[in-house]
Amino acid sequence: MALHDALAERGGVWIGAGPEPGEASEALEVIGRDPYVRLAFTLTETEQHDYYLGFSNSVLWPLCHRRGDLVDLDPDFEAAYRAVNARLARAIAKVLEADDVLWVHDYHLFPLAQALRRLGVTNRIGFFLHIPFPTLTDLAVLPKPSDFARWLASYNLVGFQTRADTARCLEMFRADPRAEFMTDGTVKFEDKIVRLGAFPIGIDTETFARDAEGSEESPFRRDAPEEYLIGVDRLDYSKGLPNRFNAFARYLEERTDPERRPCLVQIAPPTREAVQAYQDIRRELEEISGHINGAYAELDWTPIRYIHRAVDRSRLARIYRHARACLVTSLADGMNLVAKEYVAAQQPDDPGVLILSRFAGAAEDLTDALLVNPYDEADIARAIAVALDMPLEERVDRYESCIQAVRDTDVRRWSKQFLAGLDRTLPSFEWPKDEFSAGWPLSAPDDPLIA
Repeated sequence: MALHDALAERGGVWIGAGPEPGEASEALEVIGRDPYVRLAFTLTETEQHDYYLGFSNSVLWPLCHRRGDLVDLDPDFEAAYRAVNARLARAIAKVLEADDVLWVHDYHLFPLAQALRRLGVTNRIGFFLHIPFPTLTDLAVLPKPSDFARWLASYNLVGFQTRADTARCLEMFRADPRAEFMTDGTVKFEDKIVRLGAFPIGIDTETFARDAEGSEESPFRRDAPEEYLIGVDRLDYSKGLPNRFNAFARYLEERTDPERRPCLVQIAPPTREAVQAYQDIRRELEEISGHINGAYAELDWTPIRYIHRAVDRSRLARIYRHARACLVTSLADGMNLVAKEYVAAQQPDDPGVLILSRFAGAAEDLTDALLVNPYDEADIARAIAVALDMPLEERVDRYESCIQAVRDTDVRRWSKQFLAGLDRTLPSFEWPKDEFSAGWPLSAPDDPLIA
């Protein structure tokens, strides 16, 4: 949504991978023109396996989510990752114009700016990382750790979800003898200057709130639980789902009123099912939910409703609205927009309670949620009990604080702030006349955007 608005307002081109494998090509295919041009590049079946499922999601994804034990260092993966980024750079360079601004997104494309610079591209290039930035120790797991800093330094502006992620990136540069910190807050790395910053992403708050207010019909129709908590996550080992299920079972075991029968509704659409780690987490969750339901269910009550598929967005908003609490128990998360969606969907005069992992990026700003340690099942179980018994006055106070934070990081503000920051950076290889100057030269605000 944010990129759509930015491209529609500024004009520009969207570039992304096509959905189906095909023959390798350095040509970009036009797949749409309204309201802006959309181009696609093709991955071969081998590249989908080695580049996407391999290095991107079996090396970088677990590395950034503190799961170095799941990293698969197959040398073919790294070779494909570098080759795809180099090929994409050549394709982009062919269509790039002198005043274009590029905004690159996420871990699949870390080396793209370096590949473009090697082709002589000096345009402003920004990068936004949607997932957590790895720790210095985790970076050492990479096959060539010293390349990582150079990849990032080839961008003009690198954005992160949180201040903590920015600090981890600064730590990486601080530990590298090739880096030098400038007085204006930028990092000089060899012959490059890069600026770092936190740009917390958000949601379209007002639109989501309207969706939640929509139909009076129950999103469960005739099978609505009397009282329920909601969890919505892609089926991923970073989301802490086994701990969440076990914590809910612990709450059921320890509840003071055995007649109270809340339900945990867990929606977990599949993702990356060809990766072994995702097959393992699906099997584990099915086993845990089956065990808990077998131990606690009654003929007219199922404690966990586990749904392994996506739910329509408007219906999901109404499910959020009527949930007594939302469980976000990520072990590591760049932001977690489910937390913000839940808050936006609430009834202001009778809101539910957000139970939020302190390791989710959203916890930096949603400080009046019930913050929990996602590794501590007893802590989560206590938070469930507190949330379900919380007085209305306290629920409203916490909601008002959280909804203000959600509005302050609305998705449109996120894109505008990032692009304004990128516009103020120096074009690559253009050095300031006075390196101690506090100001940045301004580029034209209407430079077309390529995202």
